[in-house]
Amino acid sequence: MILLTDKIEFPDPTQADPDGLLAVGGDLSVKRLLLAYKSGVFPWFNDDNTFILWWSPNPRFVLFPERLKVSKSMTQVLRNKGFTVTINQDFESVILECSKAKRQGQAGTWITYEMIKAYTKLHYLGYATSVEVWQNEMLVGGLYGVDLGNGVFCGESMFAKVSNASKVAFITFIQNTNYKLIDCQVYTNHLASLGAEEIERSEFLEYLKED
Repeated sequence: MILLTDKIEFPDPTQADPDGLLAVGGDLSVKRLLLAYKSGVFPWFNDDNTFILWWSPNPRFVLFPERLKVSKSMTQVLRNKGFTVTINQDFESVILECSKAKRQGQAGTWITYEMIKAYTKLHYLGYATSVEVWQNEMLVGGLYGVDLGNGVFCGESMFAKVSNASKVAFITFIQNTNYKLIDCQVYTNHLASLGAEEIERSEFLEYLKED
């Protein structure tokens, strides 16, 4: 594990420990966050941690858009449930709702006040994207992530207040954009059911290098 300094740099991701922890410390400045994502690294910590924790897991969990799986039942949901999907209409509400979402096996959230402030700044600079799902003019689901500008979208978190709302956000976003790869970071059953899969970190890093 490497302790970061004020210098904006990260060690080689292959130096991460078996759990994917690469480094600690540093800050959540725009320059450091952008370098992190371009290097295959992301922050994941909570208020109990003294330092920011930076991760680069192997394998990496990703979705190739052409392999997206949409079940017959979800196709019906997309057609008949009266959802409206927008992009970048309410980033701050989406990230706040993601921070409140209860997740199995997690007592708290990694989306701390510092994280919300940092990613909202990324959004206003054009580097972070939100997807909103509305029903009867109420925000009922959504997701947010970082757009690297090289065809890779790094998903960060999603939430749903009604059944299937996060899946609606994810599926609609992918079907209406032209990304070559969606970074889902680590395995979840939820995203595996939609076609996400594990690949070697080295392969993932090669996608980040492509223009």
